[in-house]
Amino acid sequence: MEKKEIETRDDVQLLVETFYGRIRKDKVLGPIFNGIISDWKEHLSLLTDFWETQLFLTRKYYGNPVTAHQEVDEKMEGKITSEHFGLWLNIWFATIDELFDGERAWIAKNRARKMSTMLYMQIYQHRSP
Repeated sequence: MEKKEIETRDDVQLLVETFYGRIRKDKVLGPIFNGIISDWKEHLSLLTDFWETQLFLTRKYYGNPVTAHQEVDEKMEGKITSEHFGLWLNIWFATIDELFDGERAWIAKNRARKMSTMLYMQIYQHRSP
């Protein structure tokens, strides 16, 4: 498969669906995601909206990722770690590198890196002492 620039919603959808296909099979992350997400079709559509918003600066996504991740951590009894985010990033980067190149591929990596740090910090601060 020849790599290309991320140019359309279809490209974003390919990225999101390929990536989460890998996440669902991952021995560490798979049980977390598969245990929390009951409607994968809806979730993938939401995440495609999120990444389309991030990469094309369109307003398709209206959720709150901080709250969503804090709720996941609560369901996991405070066991989400920075290592989980590191594994997520490794799979995200590998998926991008396999499918895409160019400026938006770099933006997708950079935004994911920044978001993972921010989300983990928000999760950590949200935990009861």
